[in-house]
Amino acid sequence: MKIFDAHCDVLWQLWQAKQKRFANDSSLHITLESLKKSNGKIQCFAIYIPEHVPHEHRFHAALEMVEIFYKEIVDKHPEVKLVLTKQDSQRLQDGDIGALLTLEGCDAIGQSITRLDTLHRLGVRSVGLTWNYSNAVADGALEPRGAGLSSFGIKVVERLNEHSLWTDVSHLSEKGFWDVMEHSEHPIASHSNCHVLREHPRNLKNEQIQALLEKDGMVGVTFVPSFVKEQMPVHIGDVLLHLEHICALGGENNVGFGSDFDGITETVVNLERYTHYENLINELQKHYKEEQVHKFLYSNFADHISF
Repeated sequence: MKIFDAHCDVLWQLWQAKQKRFANDSSLHITLESLKKSNGKIQCFAIYIPEHVPHEHRFHAALEMVEIFYKEIVDKHPEVKLVLTKQDSQRLQDGDIGALLTLEGCDAIGQSITRLDTLHRLGVRSVGLTWNYSNAVADGALEPRGAGLSSFGIKVVERLNEHSLWTDVSHLSEKGFWDVMEHSEHPIASHSNCHVLREHPRNLKNEQIQALLEKDGMVGVTFVPSFVKEQMPVHIGDVLLHLEHICALGGENNVGFGSDFDGITETVVNLERYTHYENLINELQKHYKEEQVHKFLYSNFADHISF
């Protein structure tokens, strides 16, 4: 069973701890070894710039992560294939693993469309507009002001439309979300859950999920325990309640998974690292037909590649 995972933070881990190795470092949730063992087919690698990095250094930090992506993940391992287009994803052979570069938050570009264009030229194919707080594009989900897209933010979304890139609303304020729905041609939520099941600012309300579905967007159910339910511990069945709810809203063809592996410290029981996708698959197969399981794990996201 092939897997398309829409969000992880391996690049951040490799950037902050240069001694770590993507091949098989046991401290990482996702490694090349675990992707191969668990039939990982396409993995999205996020560029995430921590809040402690000074604003004037954030674009440089993003470039450092791009370099890590190519040097340590793509170039070093022949079985890892760069995915820049839908055709690239369709050309993946048995044993190949597609690597898709994404941006988590536009803090790195400041107020520069040129920097956005540069990251696109370097391979970025999905752009999250914010992390949890504010930047020149919009406010994040935890920013008290709760503002939407700025005029510059609208220009960013329009530029993403020009290149048919994904505009990722995970981490965005609710007002920002609705502004994206007005302007974006290819919106997704790479790693967000259902607000009705867990009232958290990072989760999507029913009307937001429905708006994404109306635009044929994707929702990646995430494994962040605090986004799944309030009381710990969290089990795989709790995660699948979010999947089921999106399906109940009409999203059977528009839901997948965005683990947030290597961006979290707490984990779901029996879903602590990438190899444990096997446990998730086993649970899915108890409740869904094989075709549906394939859609949730892989083809829904793969079919929605717009670039």
